[in-house]
Amino acid sequence: MRNNMNQMMKQVKKMQAQMLKAQEELKEKSVEGTAGGGVVTVTVTGDKKVSDVVIKPEVIDPDDIEMLQDLVVAAMNDALNKADDLANEDLGKFAGGLPPGIL
Repeated sequence: MRNNMNQMMKQVKKMQAQMLKAQEELKEKSVEGTAGGGVVTVTVTGDKKVSDVVIKPEVIDPDDIEMLQDLVVAAMNDALNKADDLANEDLGKFAGGLPPGIL
């Protein structure tokens, strides 16, 4: 019985190390979210840090700042959703039946 417990603890530690490595690798990956047919692009890392925002000059209208704000929000949400998908893809293999949101 004790041998089984030791073996299980080794497996848990190995899985934890693999998961930490996968989380670190996520920081090196990035995704882009876009809005308005690509006039606003937001780049987010796999750990959900914004690394870049690009706004094409043709979308800037001083008389319609609200539209630009909406486009930035939409691009951010698109990028964050893609970052979630990337994290779920990379870390989901460790979930092995755990309830969503545990990782």
